[in-house]
Amino acid sequence: MAQQQVAEGQSAAQQAPATGTESHDPDFPPRLLEFMRTGWRDQELPVSRRPEADRYAARRAAVAAGFPGETLVIPSGPERVRANDTNFRFRPGSDFVWLTGEHDPDSVLVLRPTGDGHDATLYVRPRSPRGGDPAGGAADEFFRDRQYGELWIGRRHTLAEKSAELGIETAPLAELPRALADCAPARTRVLRGLDESVDAAVRRYDAERAGARDRELAWAISELKLVKDEWEIAQLAAAVDATIRGFEDCARALPADRPVSERLIEGIFGLRARHDGNDVGYSSIVGSGANATILHWIRNDAQITPGQLLLADMGVEGHHLYTADVTRTLPVSGTFTPAQRELYDLVYAAQQAGLDAVKPGLKWEDLALTINRVLAEGLSGLGLLPGTVDEALEKDSTIYRRWTLHGFGHMLGIDVHDCAHARTEHYRKGAIDEGYVFTIEPGLYFQPEDELVPAELRGIGIRIEDDVVCTAEGAVNLSAGLPRQADEVESWLAAQRAAGPRLPG
Repeated sequence: MAQQQVAEGQSAAQQAPATGTESHDPDFPPRLLEFMRTGWRDQELPVSRRPEADRYAARRAAVAAGFPGETLVIPSGPERVRANDTNFRFRPGSDFVWLTGEHDPDSVLVLRPTGDGHDATLYVRPRSPRGGDPAGGAADEFFRDRQYGELWIGRRHTLAEKSAELGIETAPLAELPRALADCAPARTRVLRGLDESVDAAVRRYDAERAGARDRELAWAISELKLVKDEWEIAQLAAAVDATIRGFEDCARALPADRPVSERLIEGIFGLRARHDGNDVGYSSIVGSGANATILHWIRNDAQITPGQLLLADMGVEGHHLYTADVTRTLPVSGTFTPAQRELYDLVYAAQQAGLDAVKPGLKWEDLALTINRVLAEGLSGLGLLPGTVDEALEKDSTIYRRWTLHGFGHMLGIDVHDCAHARTEHYRKGAIDEGYVFTIEPGLYFQPEDELVPAELRGIGIRIEDDVVCTAEGAVNLSAGLPRQADEVESWLAAQRAAGPRLPG
């Protein structure tokens, strides 16, 4: 059989799958290859410099200023396999996109020291050439390569187009190995864990404290991200506004009189996120009944039943990848039961205490204590705390956390948990400053099997989460358009249901 195929014009090399193809892709006989390589018009892509390009350049300069005389390497990361020959939808590394605005996979930013600063070069995969190479090779990529070919994934930028749009010097990705080989390990730092090929190309210099120098680069970037400027706050506000529309969509589709799947609500919100932004900012949590007590419930495969509470923790990620993070707990039947309302009001009071306390200079730990004291007092009032509230709040105790579980909030930005590599003294043990954007999200979670809780409260989980900007005057709640107080939640839910379902538009 093999000899017959060769005799019919297919060499052994031609029978082997080409780079970027799969076993189920059809063969390309020589006449088809010749035909596909000719007759294509080359059309320039109209691009203009992005308005935010100077902003990215200023960020690169700020990072580089902290490491004079050193080369800095920041990758976007490659695509990740989802199943066999299909990949997850690509999302670039947050620090990389914060410094470049580039969204394509496999790209790498290299900041090289010069006499008075650093030169920035963005190594990217250029568009596929069309024709002009009778031997095939790269010329065939545009119609044969399912991962990079333009007939498979669409038009990509040329190097010149990318440079003009982002305001940065570009170079072909094929030149990156040589560029990294020239890096002196003792004077190079890499943002590691994003691209294995980059990690392998630049060996760690500090063997005794493996990765310490690279970690310093990671925390330097995180700490520069702590304070958000007006443009960033506008991106976050837009993401929050889209999130509010998504919650409205979900409420309009949530029946008061019959069960529906949690995945219905997840899917409706996902439609809004893809329509109004880039995607969801994280896996949506849609927990009904006892599932609301599971902090990262993302299976979303249960039925939402009237009489239950529905905890929905969802956020839209905008086109510049800044994300919202909002949680509401809704009474599915339309009104809270007395027991549900008592717990809901306690969580609301804790969150409001936190909102009222926010101001520049307030220690993060003091804000946490303000919120947690309200929760602990409420738990004491329910007869759940053994001992006093003060004893429960002591650092060597914190037994109230049996029912609160998580911290009161986290920084928010281009990551849902932003600035994660900032040093503790600048974040968790530091003070809040103007321009900080963070969540305030207290919660109470009474597990269904918790025998220390009265039977009528078991299986109830409640969280209220909002996205807050610290200003000179205090907290500005970006998500205030979504009601929080119990009566207002009930009225809002009734109004959405009366308005009826809608499609994004």
